[in-house]
Amino acid sequence: MGKRVIIAAGGRLGQWAAELIRPKDMLIGADRGALFLVQHGFCPDIAVGDFDSVTPEEREAVRSASGRFVSCDPVLKDDTDTELAFRLALELEPDDIRIIGALGTRFDHSLANVHLLVQALERGVACRLVDEFNVIRLTDGRMTVDDPEGRYPYVSLLPLTPEVTGLTLRGFQYPLTNHAIRMGRTLTMSNALAEPQGTVEIASGLLLVIQSRD
Repeated sequence: MGKRVIIAAGGRLGQWAAELIRPKDMLIGADRGALFLVQHGFCPDIAVGDFDSVTPEEREAVRSASGRFVSCDPVLKDDTDTELAFRLALELEPDDIRIIGALGTRFDHSLANVHLLVQALERGVACRLVDEFNVIRLTDGRMTVDDPEGRYPYVSLLPLTPEVTGLTLRGFQYPLTNHAIRMGRTLTMSNALAEPQGTVEIASGLLLVIQSRD
C-alpha cells in the first residue's frame, strides 16, 4: 500500500472523520482541523495555518502535539489554510490524499477545496474530499466507482470545464455512451450503480464524480 496523507481542514468534522484514519497515515491539520486531530488523540505530523479560529490555549496544545508546526499571518498570506496544507501534502509525494473537513457552512471555501482536486490531478496523485455525506473525486480520463459498504448510493457527474466529451458509463443504472455534457445541465445527477463496480470514462474535459447520500 502506498503512502497516504490525511488532511484535516476546519470544516464539518465528526467521529466519522476520526474513524477514517489508519495507523500509518501521515496527518496534516489545517488550523482548526489540527485541533480536531489533537482532541481525538492523534499527533499531526504537520499543523499549519494562521490558527485564528482557536484559542491561545488550543493553539499551544496543537503546537505541543505536532511534529512540525507551521504558523502564518492571517492577513499576509495568499492561500487558504487548506491549500497550504495541501501543498505540504504534495511535497511528501504521496500516492493518495484524503481531505476531511473540506466541506462546511462556507460555500466559497467548500468550492475552493473542490478545485484543489485539479492540482492533485495535474500531479498524478489520487485525491478525494470525504465527509459524512459525500466523496468527491475528479477525472480527466477513466475512473472506477464502487460502494462496498453501501454508504453512498447516489453518483452524480458534473463538468468542471465548460464541456466534457465522450462520457461513457458502464455498470450504472442509467448508462451512457460517448455523450457530451455541458455546465449548467443536470442530466447526470443522481445516477446509481447497477453492478458492484461501475466505470466512468471521458474523452476530454474535467469531470467531478460525486458519490453521496442524504
